[in-house]
Amino acid sequence: MTTFEPGEPPVRRNRLDSNTVARLDDVTTFAQLLDAAELVRMDHPGVRILCTLDDLGQCAYTSMHATLGLVDDDGTDHDDPVASHHFDNNAVARIAALLDNPAARVPWEALRDTRNASEDELTALVTANRSPDRVVDDVVLIQRVPVDRDDLAIAGIPNGYFADDWSTYDNHTVIRRMATHGYRHLAIGASLLAFARPTPPTPEQAAALVTDLTHLYGSPTAIAWHELAVQLPTQRHLILGYAENYADALTTDTEGASGQP
Repeated sequence: MTTFEPGEPPVRRNRLDSNTVARLDDVTTFAQLLDAAELVRMDHPGVRILCTLDDLGQCAYTSMHATLGLVDDDGTDHDDPVASHHFDNNAVARIAALLDNPAARVPWEALRDTRNASEDELTALVTANRSPDRVVDDVVLIQRVPVDRDDLAIAGIPNGYFADDWSTYDNHTVIRRMATHGYRHLAIGASLLAFARPTPPTPEQAAALVTDLTHLYGSPTAIAWHELAVQLPTQRHLILGYAENYADALTTDTEGASGQP
């Protein structure tokens, strides 16, 4: 794991911005991401930690556009490390404030059936949770996010750029809802969200979670929901798709180093 100090001049092929504090190369397992996030979290108390997940290059590209859709670039000289770091921190604070505005939040009920998943897409969701190693790009960046709540960590890598994806506001609502089931937002990619609990859920807790997931993805009688309800009590992680084509993250190769920003 390569680590960086906050505010170091970002090198785009290595960093998202000046708040990227670590980079993992040659990642092959989801467990590597979990372990690295915990180590970085211990080194950066008082802030939140968020990792990239699937398709780093596309994730960084859409996150850049999502950021500019939420906050304007104020003409900061990004070649000036101090000014650039100030801009990055200010952008996080402004996005977090937007997400934390009760008047702007997307109601949970408004997300009903918004993914309207097909049988194949629900199968992909089960596969992602059964085999999380498949959803991690071979390069992972870890972001230091200067906010005081876990649900606001998405302000560090806002995403949800395309019209048929969940927006950053939608993702924030999902993140808040997953927190009621004990899951902390851990990572975001071009198509997927990852969460982790301190311990696996009980079967009863898993059943309650699946009820909420059917609210998002529809098809409540699909066999995939039974499979997921059986799977979840054996693991700490949860993988969800937020993009229209999230199933593609499991059927195409990630770009890895060649697709980095």
